[in-house]
Amino acid sequence: FFDLFKIPTPSMERTLLVGDFLFVSKLHYGTRTPMTLGIPFTQIYLKGVELPWTRLPGFTEVQRGDAVVFNYPAEEAPIERKTHYIKRIMGLPGDTLAVIDKVVHINGTPIPLMEGMQQRWLIYKSSPNVRLSRTKLEELGVSPDGLIDPPNSQVAQVNATQAAIREIASWPWVERVEPAIAPPDAGYDPLMYPPGRGYTPDNYGPVWIPKAGATLTLTEEDWPVYEPVIRRYEGHTTGRGADGAFLIDGQPATTYTFAQDYYFAMGDNRDNSEDSRFWGFVPMDHVVGKAVLIYFSWEKDEGDLIGIPRFGRIFSLVR
Repeated sequence: FFDLFKIPTPSMERTLLVGDFLFVSKLHYGTRTPMTLGIPFTQIYLKGVELPWTRLPGFTEVQRGDAVVFNYPAEEAPIERKTHYIKRIMGLPGDTLAVIDKVVHINGTPIPLMEGMQQRWLIYKSSPNVRLSRTKLEELGVSPDGLIDPPNSQVAQVNATQAAIREIASWPWVERVEPAIAPPDAGYDPLMYPPGRGYTPDNYGPVWIPKAGATLTLTEEDWPVYEPVIRRYEGHTTGRGADGAFLIDGQPATTYTFAQDYYFAMGDNRDNSEDSRFWGFVPMDHVVGKAVLIYFSWEKDEGDLIGIPRFGRIFSLVR
């Protein structure tokens, strides 16, 4: 009913830090019964044997803003044996999501950054001779590792929360701050989901998120987005006929009705997260549970042999 998870990467900073240890509640969305035969608490399992499974009743549905642990959808393995990821749910089933100049829009409504979320910002200085103080940045929780402040340049770049950037904007020698927007020719296109649309992490979509029971009319524009979903997660074969018709399980199809709900997940560290913008939707059958509590936190910089506990984070709730 509960699982333990360790934050391995900075994709959720500064809400969750590398070295945070989490309690993950499976009760919130319902515990999945076993899908494979294996040795508990190990990755050893009997390959080729998949069990009929179900999800026990939970006491809540997945909500926008939940920090959710799930099995990485793009991995080729039985569902429960896929690598665990943690991201924040931004798009719900049936939503239309777009990212416009870094701002997430849901059904046309902008969703501001939550407390603790961070992104890259441009800082325009009044003089190229002024350099950003690493000490002051660290006091604001801004990692100097993400600082770009070239000599003789009036523009610097940092990865920061909105609270930190408001403080930086108040410094007397800062003329203005702006979000750092990746240009269309930044080379992201082949890495995005789906490729070939000119998307970047900062300008993405709009995409409609599949919902259980919803029927989609198949079009040339939509096929690259939803064909992988129908094939990978809904269990059908797909293809194209000689006449260009869409084929599902070998039969021509003009519509498709989805069997389960899907979600759009993003990291809180928006410019350092490989998420649904890159690999697509999270199917409901891949959802493990909701991150609810940091029960321990360990800070260990690169090169440190031991590290130190972050006592202030122990037994704190996950926002």
